[in-house]
Amino acid sequence: MDTLQESSSSVILSETVTLNGTQLPLTFNSNGTLQWIDLGNQKCLSLEKEVLGISLEGSRIILKCVVKTNNGGILFCFPSEESARRKLVIEVSSNESLHVWFQKLREFLDSLGRPKRLFILVNPFGGKKSATNVFENTVQPLLEDAEIQFTLQETQYQLHAKELVHGLDLTKYDGVVCVSGDGILVEVVNGLLQRDDWSTAIKMPIGVIPAGSGNAVAKSLLDSGGDPLSAFNATIAIIRGHKTSLDVATVLQGNTRFFSVLMLAWGLVADIDLESEIWRWMGSARFDLYALKRILLLRKYNGRVHFVPASGYEDYTEKISQKVSSIQDVPFSILNIKQTDGQASGHVGPDIDLKNMNWRTIEGPFVSVWIHNVRWGSEKALAAPNAQFSDGCLDIILIKDCSKLALLSILLELNNGNHVKSPHVLYFKVKAIILEPGSRVNDSTKGGIIDCDGEVLARGNGTYKCEEKTLMSYENLQITIDQGLATLFCPL
Repeated sequence: MDTLQESSSSVILSETVTLNGTQLPLTFNSNGTLQWIDLGNQKCLSLEKEVLGISLEGSRIILKCVVKTNNGGILFCFPSEESARRKLVIEVSSNESLHVWFQKLREFLDSLGRPKRLFILVNPFGGKKSATNVFENTVQPLLEDAEIQFTLQETQYQLHAKELVHGLDLTKYDGVVCVSGDGILVEVVNGLLQRDDWSTAIKMPIGVIPAGSGNAVAKSLLDSGGDPLSAFNATIAIIRGHKTSLDVATVLQGNTRFFSVLMLAWGLVADIDLESEIWRWMGSARFDLYALKRILLLRKYNGRVHFVPASGYEDYTEKISQKVSSIQDVPFSILNIKQTDGQASGHVGPDIDLKNMNWRTIEGPFVSVWIHNVRWGSEKALAAPNAQFSDGCLDIILIKDCSKLALLSILLELNNGNHVKSPHVLYFKVKAIILEPGSRVNDSTKGGIIDCDGEVLARGNGTYKCEEKTLMSYENLQITIDQGLATLFCPL
């Protein structure tokens, strides 16, 4: 409950009522605020920001709110780590007045365009296997307060979520919600884009509630609104119904496509992300411990990165100390590959003329190649501090060579994004990329792992679980971007 600051709105209703047992004058304004005087202080409650739902119980109007305690008193406010559910009870003088108040308050909430029906995917196997408890203890009570109907589906195996949304009747829902880490979101996006009606399907708003190991997209979304990472805050964002567009990257090899919303990594970051799976039971702590192991046993990889610099970064690529060569080095044999008659229907990626773009090339060897679409790489790693949800660019973070001590310093700065200021890090924005992965330096019989959105996209010889089949081979990959293709629920 805040001191009223907006005075330009008009009064819709004003009456002396009983509010949580205390009789006082109450005003409902056209900007959706309730205003009253409590112990000499002027108070204001925003229906849009602080009220989840409204119900009529006998002669009482019940407002279901998000609140927190401060210095022993109850304050209505934006959700935070200390947020909780509370009720505001309004009693009025007559039955006629009761229905007028309820109707006007309900009309305002309905005008906000909040979701009414959600399809919810819960991954019971991700991270610390807590998603089911998160849904039951945090998400469901909030949805019930907001009177949101939902269909609940637990995923049973990898790519189950992709299969479900590929065949889902989207006309029944106002959004799809993922209670998981980032993996289920990626499956949902791929499932929507592989439908016959992909251009309509991908407009379905997607909600992300953190319940996995990395939670990078949820962290990026909540951080953009100044909210701490929590399932409570993520659920409130979905209930409010605000949306943002999200770029989607198309990773192409031959006629095989994968749609990425988070990141692609090769080298150190990929090795940490995927090889640390043996410690998955530890949750997010697994990344920190395995990073130390990989620094001590540091690997470097031969290869090349071809890229089209984003607007404003053309001069940057000419100033960096590493070799940057021009267009003749780009393997055009994999550019602009179109859908064949035998390929499944769905989106084929952006229709752009890559051959006539301003290509540059950086030669390896590399310690790490990290390509990012959102700011956070995990809930503790601010990987790409300049990334935006819908700027039509990818942020690339390259480490070519540095000492183990310097590398440790770089990783320690990941939590605040200062790693990009290191002289050993190249950080810039691109419009398109071709990655040519190669063998490990000093061991040409072994390759690396290409990690895309937390899953293995390709493995070279001699890598962790190299015998397992992957979607793509350890060869050239083309990456392009569709600006603002997907839609996510967001805090603001």
